[in-house]
Amino acid sequence: MKVLVAVKRVVDYNVKVRPKADGTNVELANVKMSINPFCEIAVEEAVRLKEKGTATEIVAVSMGAKPCQEQLRTALALGADRAIHVETDAELQPLTVAKMLKAIADEEKPDLIIMGKQSIDGDNNQTGQMLAALTGMPQGTFASEVAIADGSVSVTREIDGGLQTVKLSLPAVVTTDLRLNEPRYASLPNIMKAKRKPLDTKTPEDLGVNVEARVQLVGVEPPAQRSAGIKVADVDALVEKLKNEAKVI
Repeated sequence: MKVLVAVKRVVDYNVKVRPKADGTNVELANVKMSINPFCEIAVEEAVRLKEKGTATEIVAVSMGAKPCQEQLRTALALGADRAIHVETDAELQPLTVAKMLKAIADEEKPDLIIMGKQSIDGDNNQTGQMLAALTGMPQGTFASEVAIADGSVSVTREIDGGLQTVKLSLPAVVTTDLRLNEPRYASLPNIMKAKRKPLDTKTPEDLGVNVEARVQLVGVEPPAQRSAGIKVADVDALVEKLKNEAKVI
């Protein structure tokens, strides 16, 4: 059983994101980058499936500029067998990524595609659903538990009212939620081994995908700063300020 895992390079979740001085985008110069946390969960789940003997091969794939190979090497150190990097300097959007993943899935013929439910930079939560639609595969989103047996995968999903379990025929697309697992740390020996694992490089042109953006980023600005609160002596003073200063009553 082959598992394809999507990995995205994002600003590390411990870093405070700042806009550029000209407000055109987020500042990425000299900023620590890492695997998107939800993608890291997807890699961990694939590795656990392999450790159980369910999966036989894990292929990690990422799209973006050349530095994305750093995150792919991390995925290899965590347990992936090989990696594919679609190299492009273009600003990629969910539909474009989904189309490239479909092209790779058509080549690799995976039995299961696992990916994070969303990235912490765009926060779109779109790519997995778009990929499922493009490939015609069944999808299990927001997975908190995954079990594979008899050519199907049971996915326990987190929904507003609690938990929902769906059974999907393979091949299928699964997007991971936070409570699915806790990712491991890559050991030093595995980091060294990852340097020798195969990493293939492709381009969007190789996959027949146009990377032209359909959505334009107008600008990025920080949220308005909140003013400090004040203390009032009694209820009458509070009502007076809400009425005459805040004008909310």
